[in-house]
Amino acid sequence: MTAISLGPLVFAGDRLAAILAIVAFLGIAAIVAGRIDPRIGNWSLVVVVVGFVAARLGHVAANWDSFAEAPLRIFAVQEGGFSWIAAIAAAALYTLYACRGAKLRAWSFGTLAIAFVIWNTAWQLTATTSAVAAPMTAFATLDGGEARLSDFEGKPVVLNLWASWCPPCRREMPMMAQMAKERGDAFFVFANQGEGADTVRRYLEQTGVEIDNVLLDQANSFARHYSVAGYPATLFLDKTGTLQTMHFGEISREILASTLSDIAQKDD
Repeated sequence: MTAISLGPLVFAGDRLAAILAIVAFLGIAAIVAGRIDPRIGNWSLVVVVVGFVAARLGHVAANWDSFAEAPLRIFAVQEGGFSWIAAIAAAALYTLYACRGAKLRAWSFGTLAIAFVIWNTAWQLTATTSAVAAPMTAFATLDGGEARLSDFEGKPVVLNLWASWCPPCRREMPMMAQMAKERGDAFFVFANQGEGADTVRRYLEQTGVEIDNVLLDQANSFARHYSVAGYPATLFLDKTGTLQTMHFGEISREILASTLSDIAQKDD
């Protein structure tokens, strides 16, 4: 998944696709409401809410074992995690309920169909990640040594690009540290971007986060190599060190685990 920069703003491809689809949907619905049937306007607003809630609940239901341990994470939508199948099903059911009459339903479902095409097109255009090889650069470590990404070949690698000043980086770090300890089937590498060893040590000491494989990338070499425009960014490499996919922004436990499973299946 790629990220798109719009001025100072950076959007993950999937989120930008959703935003474009929603904006287009509401715009088309407003035109139809003004020219065909005013009821389309109110219907479209409710459909967006229904679809959003259903998409989130669909994801939660599919990963309930994980959410049951911390139910409040249901509301952590900034981590991502939505089911487009649940969103479409809920939108269709609500439309059948709220829009009575063949003409009204035809315009309603037609508007939904156009929005779906826009979303799917935008998503497909941003879903592809180039298979970039790992850089050969050696990076300093907190113990005064050096390490390269090639040192971690043989298992998939989760490469987290982060900085201590980045709020979403700080929010996801405890979960990332826990996953690093739990997952013996992958290497977790934490490449700090643009900060020195003292700053990184101070952050880890103050927060109590315990992580291994910390690389100091003061020149932001990883960000340039992988064309990363914002933090945090979580990159998934296969066991040969080749980039398979990226996640921009805060990542959830469920997305991290499912992505690792997908990479493991490709490696087998």
